[in-house]
Amino acid sequence: MFVQFNPSRVQSLTRTCSSGHRRSVHAWGKVEKGPEDPILGVTVAFNKDTHPKKINLGVGAYRDDNGKPFTLSCVKQAEERIQAKSMDHEYAPIGGVPALAKVAQELQLGADSPVIKEKRAVTIQTLSGTGALRVGADFLKRWVNAPEETRGTINVPNPTWGNHNPIFLDAGFKKVQPYRYYEPKSCGLDFEGMKADVAAAPKQSLFLFHACAHNPTGVDPTMDQWKELSKICKDRDHFVFFDLAYQGFASGDAEKDAAPVRHFIQDGHNVMIAQSYAKNFGLYGERVGTLTLLCQDAKEAEAVESQLKILVRPMYSNPPINGARIVSTILSDPELTSLWRKEVKQMADRIIGMRTAIVDNLKKFGSKRDWSHITRQIGMFCYTGLTPDQVDRYDTFNLNST
Repeated sequence: MFVQFNPSRVQSLTRTCSSGHRRSVHAWGKVEKGPEDPILGVTVAFNKDTHPKKINLGVGAYRDDNGKPFTLSCVKQAEERIQAKSMDHEYAPIGGVPALAKVAQELQLGADSPVIKEKRAVTIQTLSGTGALRVGADFLKRWVNAPEETRGTINVPNPTWGNHNPIFLDAGFKKVQPYRYYEPKSCGLDFEGMKADVAAAPKQSLFLFHACAHNPTGVDPTMDQWKELSKICKDRDHFVFFDLAYQGFASGDAEKDAAPVRHFIQDGHNVMIAQSYAKNFGLYGERVGTLTLLCQDAKEAEAVESQLKILVRPMYSNPPINGARIVSTILSDPELTSLWRKEVKQMADRIIGMRTAIVDNLKKFGSKRDWSHITRQIGMFCYTGLTPDQVDRYDTFNLNST
C-alpha cells in the first residue's frame, strides 16, 4: 500500500497535538526569586570565593584547628553501641523517641527537679531547635491563655537570631516586637533598657529569651540580672519562652548554662523551652531537639501533650530516630555522660581561649582600642564593634552586623 507523505498535513497535526497539551494556567508565573538566607548565604559566598586565605565567620558550627567538622568521641561510642544492637528503623511515636524526653528533662531541669517528680513537664522530640521553636510558636498561637491584646505578639531581643522573626510570623503571629538588648557603645547588654521594656509591656505579654550564649551578640545577662527579669516577668504575669540552644557549649558547664531557666521555674513560671542538640553534641545534620512545657499539674500536662501531638501529626507526623538514639544513649549512661561533659567543656574552653588570643594579638599588633568586650561575651558568636566598612577591608565572610 502506498501512502503519500504530505509535509503540510504533518505540521497541521503537530500543531493540533501541541495545542491540546498546552497548559491553560502558568501556575508558577508569579513566583519571584527570593534572596539568599542571610546566614546560609554567607557559606554559599565563601564556597564560591577562590582566595587562599579566605575566612568564614558566618557558619554556626564548631570547627577544629584545621577548620574541619568535629565529631565527639561520646557520639562515636554511642553510634557503635546502637549499631551493635542491630536496631530497626520503625517510625518513632508522634512525640519522638521516649528515652530522649526523659534525659532531656533531666538535662534541662536537673535530675532531682520536683517538676519531673510531679509530672508537670511535657517534652516532645522536635526537628532540632528550629523545629522546637516552630512547634512552640504554633502551640502558643493556638493555646496560650492570654488576652487578645498580647497573644498575637512575641517580644524578642534586639538583635536576635535571624530565623526567630520568620518562625513566629509564619506561625501566625501578627507582630514580632523587639525589646532593647544590645548596647553598641559598650558592646554589652543594655540591661536598663531591657528591664524597662519588659516592665512596660502589657500584662501577660509573650517574651522570648536566649537562655545562654545569645545569638548573635554573645552578650548574656548575669545571674543577678536574670533574677531581676524573673521578678519583673512574674509581677507582670508574662509568659516566657526560652531558646536553649547551647547548654554546656556556652560556659562548659551544663548546669550553669541552664541556671536562668531553672531559676524562672523556681520562681513559679510555667516556661516553654526549645532545646537543640546540634552544637553541644555536634549533631548538626541529625536535626534532633526537644520542646518542653511546664504545666500546673499532671492533669494539665496530659492535656498539653495530647494537643502537641495533634499539632505535630499533620506537620511532620513524627521525628527522625537516629540523632535521638545517640543523645539518649549518651545521657542515659553515666560513663558516656561524663565523657560528653568533658568534651563539651573542651569545646567551650577552646572558644573562650580563642577569644583571649584574639584580644592578646590585637594588643600585640599595636591596637589601642579596648577589646575586653570580646572576652566578656560568651559562646560561638561575637559582636566585634567593627563597622561593615572595616570588615570589608579583609577577606572575611560574616553576617551583616556590627
